Amino acid sequence: MLELSSTRRGLAIYLLVWLFLGCALGGVIFLASDAPLANAMLFAVPVNLVYAFATGYSAYYLCRAYPLGSRRPMAITLTLTIAAVVSGFLWLIIGNLWNGVCLLLGLAWSGILITPQLSVLIVALGVLLYGFAAALHYLVIEFVRAKNAEQRELESLLMAQEAELRMLRTQIDPHFLFNSLNSISALTSQDPKAARRMTLELASFFRQSLGMEAHKKVTLEQEMVLIRHFLAIEQVRFGERLQVVEDIEEDAANCLVPPMIIQPLVENAVKHGICNMPDGGTVRISARRAGSILQISVSNPVDEDMSSIRSDGHGIGLSNVRQRLSGAYKHEAGIHWGRKENSFGVDITMPAQTS
Repeated sequence: MLELSSTRRGLAIYLLVWLFLGCALGGVIFLASDAPLANAMLFAVPVNLVYAFATGYSAYYLCRAYPLGSRRPMAITLTLTIAAVVSGFLWLIIGNLWNGVCLLLGLAWSGILITPQLSVLIVALGVLLYGFAAALHYLVIEFVRAKNAEQRELESLLMAQEAELRMLRTQIDPHFLFNSLNSISALTSQDPKAARRMTLELASFFRQSLGMEAHKKVTLEQEMVLIRHFLAIEQVRFGERLQVVEDIEEDAANCLVPPMIIQPLVENAVKHGICNMPDGGTVRISARRAGSILQISVSNPVDEDMSSIRSDGHGIGLSNVRQRLSGAYKHEAGIHWGRKENSFGVDITMPAQTS
């Protein structure tokens, strides 16, 4: 009963069903006796609505106390049968009391003659309606139980997915920190001022990344702010050898992306590309929105005889990005990379989301 009456719609449907049954009972009384239709309806409808709530709560608590599968079917059937018979006789008593009140009013349109046949009909109908109420409550209870189980399973899957995404994100920070500390260590003896400047940029980078940690998605513009901090750190080490070209369309900059999804690609471009080029080169970052798709590209020059590029996709950065995209967007996102002539490029496609 509580599940059925938890919403206005459910309560309205429940009452309408019992109101229809009350009208049907009134029609039967009118046809089977000499009682006027108004008298039959005045007797049947109120009594039926009272029985609706009485049998509703009684059946609800009995179904809760005797859930299916927890006890033997015979015990459940016997308990419900006894409750149904008792409820049928109580309904007859309530009907007689209400009819007595109607007769005391002395009005022409109130009160009927309750014959033995009508008494048997009321008790039998009460037993059947109690069984109907019990069956309905069992259906609702099992439906709610299955729905809750499905919801718990879905919540467990989401929690596992979020835990996996957090684990993948935590792989980035130690990896980048290790490389940055190696660079600072190398600069300490060669250029102390540059090492200090790089340390300050590194602090700014991690301050920015910690601010993004609480969000599942950030705008591409926020991601680019983080990348600029990273590139500022690397430019302390590479100087003029590292050039950056950004081509970020305004529509793309407002789209949401997982935090630190592009930074590993830029880090790979510097580590596997610029670092191995005697004259350095240019890292190009572009993003554009094509309808419902966001396209992001990162490319860098590579040496002709360079063999350090892991084009098989087993590098930490590329593998991490691929797994995070799969966890966040399933089949709706993809990442492709490859070498073309003297450059290496990574292309990401994902849903263009702004909210």
